[in-house]
Formats: sequence, structure tokens, C-alpha cells
Amino acid sequence: MTVVDGQNIHSHLYNHNVDSEFTLIPDQTGTLINRSALVDKHNNLVTYSVTSQANHTSTVLFDVKHGSICYKPENRDTCFLRKMERSDYENVHSLLQQSTQQSVLLGNETQRQTEFLGVMGGSQVDVSTLEEPLQALCQHSSIHWTRRQNGPGKQCLVYFCIDICFPSNICVSVCFYYLPE
Repeated sequence: MTVVDGQNIHSHLYNHNVDSEFTLIPDQTGTLINRSALVDKHNNLVTYSVTSQANHTSTVLFDVKHGSICYKPENRDTCFLRKMERSDYENVHSLLQQSTQQSVLLGNETQRQTEFLGVMGGSQVDVSTLEEPLQALCQHSSIHWTRRQNGPGKQCLVYFCIDICFPSNICVSVCFYYLPE
């Protein structure tokens, strides 16, 4: 997973005021994880920075205007893309409609889901074909399309997971793995 400087992303993606939100999220054991969101209502962008217990930060960019989600894990020179689905729009909409706030999500009130995304072999994307917010985030990275799967299957190892929680008390663990070619 790659350490991403939130201020650097902010200056590349946003040329005007944005709202920010900070949330402490309990993981499965009750340990709090930091999650911050930069919300650019003008451009319909939400950028999450998720910091794990081990102080690893991953970035997830929801580009609502273009219907894309980009995952940039810490310590990896890779970005993973997928098209937004209805549930993604619903989850991000709550952030785009609210103002700046700080909150703590309570573990017993949080709905948790796991989502598996298969990294498609031979699906490398040229960064110049992406919209500006995604280009800024993935400038020096290899970029791959993913697709939602029911699970990793018996022949695939889970590569890594990123936990994202929304103000609606829905938390999603997004887990990536490579699909056989």
C-alpha cells in the first residue's frame, strides 16, 4: 500500500474550497481506525484516506461526475479502477449532501460488508486516457481495471483489503485479488 500525502492530493485535485470530514471507525476488534474524507461538491469528488492500525494509509477517490472509483493502496505503485454502481452513488451521496463534521461510528451500529474485486489480467490502462482527478492520483503508477466478484474463489489469494466507512453507518471492506488470465 502506498503512503499518499493528503495535502498533495488536495492541491492536485481541488482548486477551491472543499469540505473535510474526520471519522474514527472501530474495526472488527473494536480498535479505532482513522478515516478522513475530502469532499469537493463543485466537481462531485470524494477522496477518502484510510489509515489502518499499522499506520498504513490508502486513498480511494470517488469521481461521481465520471462514474469511477480509483483505489490507491499504500506502498504499491498501482491504482485499481472500477465503474461506480448504484450502491456506490447512494453511499457517496450522503457525503456530498452534508457539511463538515467529525464523528465516531459505533461498532454495534455499523453495517459491515465485504466486497471482492478481481484485478483483470491484461487490463492495464494508459494514464492519459483517464479524467484529471484520476490522472493526478495515479500519475506514476500502473493502472488496472477491476470487476466485482462473489468471492476470491479457491484458486485466488486475496492481495489486500481497504476498509471504507460512510456517514450512513455502512462500512465496506474492499478486497482485491488477481484473476487468472
